Amino acid sequence: MPLAAGILLAISVSNAVAGCGDTSSLKGPFQFALTSADSRQEQPAAQAATAKFQGRPTPSIIGFWKFQFISRGNTTHNPSIPDGALLDFGYMQWHSDGTELINSAVHSDFCMGVWAKTGFLTFEINHFAINYDPSTGMIASYVNVREQDTLSPSGDRYTGTLTIDVYDPMGNRVDHLAGTVAATRLTVDSSIPDAIPSN
Repeated sequence: MPLAAGILLAISVSNAVAGCGDTSSLKGPFQFALTSADSRQEQPAAQAATAKFQGRPTPSIIGFWKFQFISRGNTTHNPSIPDGALLDFGYMQWHSDGTELINSAVHSDFCMGVWAKTGFLTFEINHFAINYDPSTGMIASYVNVREQDTLSPSGDRYTGTLTIDVYDPMGNRVDHLAGTVAATRLTVDSSIPDAIPSN
């Protein structure tokens, strides 16, 4: 499905506070993400493939990805966010030095983090963002996104879980969201239809 009207309405971002990971003005209508059957089966497939890679190089997480953050378990959030709603989408770069970079389409911003390998084809990300009030230039919030991801045995997809915690300028947590991650690798052969982060 091409990037169309509606997907940009997935999250309504306040004009007063906007930036990577901002959750201050979440409201419907929500666009729903549809992950492929392949993506939903990545974690068991990766675990079952351990023996296949013994003595051979394993796929690398390093590279350029299109991603989706999909709501799960946020029905008691205020306002309620249904399971399957698209929280964010865009591009992510995993670097060989253990750093990562996100280009968020929903928040029109870049933010950064660090990653580490936790097991066979499994990884974690600890990601930070700062949101500013454009009318004053003051810091509005700090955001911490954490992911637990599993790379597919083919190395072209990963899936995982995430949490998004938002803190006020004094460091008090003011919001929490949870969800899943679905990502597809982009290469030098990828075209615009391949690269559009849609379902």
